[in-house]
This record gives sequence, structure tokens and C-alpha cells, in this order.
Amino acid sequence: MNVPFTLEKISREVVETILQNPASPHRHDHEELIIVTQGNPTHFVDFTAKPIEPPVIIYVAQGKVHSFIPDLETRGWVIRYTNEFIPQSGFNFYSGFLDEVNYKLDETFCSTTINDLCEIMVRENAQEPVDFNIIRHLLLAVLSKLESATKTQFLDEKVSGNSQLITFNNFLKILEYNYKRPAGVDFYADKLNMSSRNLNLISQVVFGKSITDIIETRKLLEARQLLLASDKTVSEIGYELGYNEKSYFTRVFHKKTGTTPTEFRKQMQSVIS
Repeated sequence: MNVPFTLEKISREVVETILQNPASPHRHDHEELIIVTQGNPTHFVDFTAKPIEPPVIIYVAQGKVHSFIPDLETRGWVIRYTNEFIPQSGFNFYSGFLDEVNYKLDETFCSTTINDLCEIMVRENAQEPVDFNIIRHLLLAVLSKLESATKTQFLDEKVSGNSQLITFNNFLKILEYNYKRPAGVDFYADKLNMSSRNLNLISQVVFGKSITDIIETRKLLEARQLLLASDKTVSEIGYELGYNEKSYFTRVFHKKTGTTPTEFRKQMQSVIS
């Protein structure tokens, strides 16, 4: 990506061009937000097809292997930006713990506020020379609106206030520094001065997964990055992520992804080479 920011409207003409020459699974060196306002597109993440029900935001983190296939009725926006342009966002934060980050949107909100902000960015991006400071502020406004609109998706109706979300986010921050350890739920509960049972209950309410599932997901997301971007052996990668035996690492990886680490590396390298 030669510029820090691009924005493309998903019009019928754009869709027809894509369908004439569909993109194969690929990785890119930037962040991507696909805002789908209508249609029935399909999103492929690591060779797994996911039907998309609009209105929705699809966040694609840097380095993620994916492809987006619209149908003729698909409309919306594609926003691409570098990490340097927008250093951190809620989308980026949660992407480390999920295979994909999709957020449902309110239809009215999507067709008015987001559409208006995107239209303004299109006009600013057409100016010569482009003032990227203005676009940065506009994009931050879009991200702020989107994150505000979707924040409740990490909360259950039973959550009182934000205390459980705060605890869960603190767990994620601790996990980011410790996920390579061979440590389980007891380790993280101790760091948060609470019982393992309560930490698991909060995780289920806020995120719909157990602490063990989230730890393994974080390890395997890192494993996939290392399999793609390094020359380390499967045994070395497993050991680095806290798996003392290659066979155990392979079993966990296969259970989560449906393929072995070696098969995954071969498949991905054949696609992106």
C-alpha cells in the first residue's frame, strides 16, 4: 500500500468488475474495513467461507489471509489504512482473539451517519494535494461511531454496568503479554485477584467463550502468523507457544483449524507465493 489511506465505494460497476475477475485469497500490509450496507456477499477467511448478512462491518487485520466475493446487490464501502495512519482501534484490539471480527450495524445508522462520513472522505481524498490530517480525523470519527455502535455486542443483557467488560479487557491485556506461557485459567484468575470460576463466567457472558478457548485461539492465531512469516519448524513454533510436544501442538492446531500446521503452511504458501 503506497499511500496511508484509500476508500472505495462498492457500486454496481465495482461489483461487476470484481465478479469478472474474483480475487483469490491474499494477504495485505494494511488494515481493512469492509462496510456492507446491502447484498449477500461471501467472505473467505483462511479458506473458510462465511456468508455475510448486512448491514455489517468486516474488519480484516494486517496479514490476515482472506478474499471478499460480493453478489450483484452488494453495496457499501471499503476503507484501507496503514497501522501508522491509525495506530490503534477497538477492531485491531479484538482481532487478536478472534478469527474474524464482524459487527452488526443498525440499518438507519449505516445508511445515514456512516454513508455521510464516507462521502466526505471521498471528496477530501479527491483534493490535490490530499490533506491526510483531515482524512485521519474523519476516519477516527468513523471508527469512533462504529465502535460506539458495536460496543454492546460484547455485552450481554445480564451485564450490570461495564465492570465485567473492564475485567474481561484486563484479562485480554494480561493475555497479550503471557499467551506464550504454558499457563491456564488459574494463572490469569490469580493475576486478576479472582476465582477461575468467576473469570470463566465473565468470559462466557462478555465473549461467549471460555478462558481456555480464548488462550488457545490467541496461541493459534500467532502460530498461523509464524507458519506464514517465518522459517521456524513446527516443533519450534509449538515450543515457542508453550506446547512442549509437537504431537500435542499438532492435535490442538488440527482440532481448531481442521488441518495440521504443516498442511496449513503448504496451503497458504501456495496461495500467497
